[in-house]
Amino acid sequence: MKKRNYLFALFISISMTLVLLHDAIAEDPAVTRTRHQVHMLDTLYKNAVVLITDKYVTDPSVFSAASAAGALFQVMKDNGFHEVRLIGLTDVLINPAVNNPQDAFEEEVKHKLLAGEATHEEVVTIDGKRYLRMATAVPVVMERCVMCHANFKGVDGAIGSLVYKVPLIE
Repeated sequence: MKKRNYLFALFISISMTLVLLHDAIAEDPAVTRTRHQVHMLDTLYKNAVVLITDKYVTDPSVFSAASAAGALFQVMKDNGFHEVRLIGLTDVLINPAVNNPQDAFEEEVKHKLLAGEATHEEVVTIDGKRYLRMATAVPVVMERCVMCHANFKGVDGAIGSLVYKVPLIE
């Protein structure tokens, strides 16, 4: 009986430590600040794509809103602000060499977002600097989307993801 109580107490102790550790990581102010910035960027980029599509994309031969977004993403990367890219979550990709998940995080993003999660994130350290990697779902949001992406007509949920790598705001 004492051994069972000891093991139970040990289990509770380890569980509480993991909960506290998780809460400490989740409450890191730098992560919170950076997550807020990623949400702002996500709103900006997604609204830009919708507005460009709505106002300027009239047929599939026109420079697409996704291509315009890709050009914006490259400017932000070239200026050292952050990295963001569009990945496809389905088996039908327009540009698989560019839009396929490229690492374990992006593969996990694919599974999580297709399962219904809206976002997925991790904090990584690269060359001594901390980054928030965060992915957000990209659904079909308007009829013009299927003008170029006819295979997604009637599809609910995520078909793609914007994947961010943003330096933590320490």
